[in-house]
Amino acid sequence: MARSEATPVVVTIPEPELSGMAWVERYPASASISELEPTFQANVRAFVEALKAAGATVRVASTYRPEKRAYLFHWSYLIAKKKVKPNKAVLRPDIHILWDHGNDEKSISAARAMAQYFEILHLGTIPALRTRHTMRQAIDMSITWSGDLIITNNDSSIITIKATPRTGMNKELHAVGATYNVVKFKLGSKDKPHWSVDGR
Repeated sequence: MARSEATPVVVTIPEPELSGMAWVERYPASASISELEPTFQANVRAFVEALKAAGATVRVASTYRPEKRAYLFHWSYLIAKKKVKPNKAVLRPDIHILWDHGNDEKSISAARAMAQYFEILHLGTIPALRTRHTMRQAIDMSITWSGDLIITNNDSSIITIKATPRTGMNKELHAVGATYNVVKFKLGSKDKPHWSVDGR
């Protein structure tokens, strides 16, 4: 009986590509509330509706962030801030990026260009590899209003916020958000637009 040989499997491994602006549009994030985990999504919608009913302006910048994009955030930030040498960045086998250009100045410049595009250089905390964003349990949004903000808590009680700032950094507003289980980032101004299920 003739024996047939198995067809060989050809695996193509992409060539590594230097870091830089070619990477910033890959693994795109979402700014849609509908991309959030269902329970948190419902809580966010209720909070945002209360804000808008009170006359506040809400602009959503980010909700779900794929883990591969979080990886790009993490290492571009660390290299741009000179917290890690480019040749010490941890590589992922499924992301064929080369952080080390063979020259520290070029490597840092490329990482900084990426971090500037991601708008993370101002952060006072290192973007995590696994975050509430990658778990669909966080939202980055700017909130502003003028005058007093008369807003409804989740229990239907009405709160009047007279204190400043009239932004998402207002501590009285944080208390309102907590009634909807939308919790302001616990490290304060280190990540101003960030809200999540638990403040992380």
